[in-house]
Amino acid sequence: MEDNFEKALKVVLHHEGDWSDHKDDPGGATMKGVTLKTYSDWLKRPATKDELRNISDADLQEIYRRLYWDRIAGDRLPTGVDLCVFDMAVNAGPGRAVKILQAIVGSTPDGGIGPQTLAAVAKQNPLSVIRQYSDARREYYKGLAIYVTFGRGWLRRVDEVEAEAIKGAKK
Repeated sequence: MEDNFEKALKVVLHHEGDWSDHKDDPGGATMKGVTLKTYSDWLKRPATKDELRNISDADLQEIYRRLYWDRIAGDRLPTGVDLCVFDMAVNAGPGRAVKILQAIVGSTPDGGIGPQTLAAVAKQNPLSVIRQYSDARREYYKGLAIYVTFGRGWLRRVDEVEAEAIKGAKK
């Protein structure tokens, strides 16, 4: 929903934390959820880990808005659904996040959100979509080889995002 970006970003950043460079994380070095690769792509040049550690709040907000929120059409999704899809986009990529939504609402799962997907979402009960989406996220994570390392945190994140999304959808 339009105007939900800042609220959703606050939730995402709570879960992303600060600096991380875990040896088992395929994303590699990240600062507040932005990977070194993403930041390098954003800058259109190779970034250093030190630059990533010092990413500005303005760059961080712009990256999240343009590369995640806008790609999942966050301004056009119902409150609560927008948060779930945005959080998954940050954690696993916008294409995957949209495909999960499309599978739930019966739209062609092509990873691109357009009029057909938005119309299909609009016909659904947002609370039902939030619950189904959260269940699909849990199943996705359980199927990953690195689930044993990161699974507990991912499931806690899904639970907390789902609760926040339901609260927002009921307002």
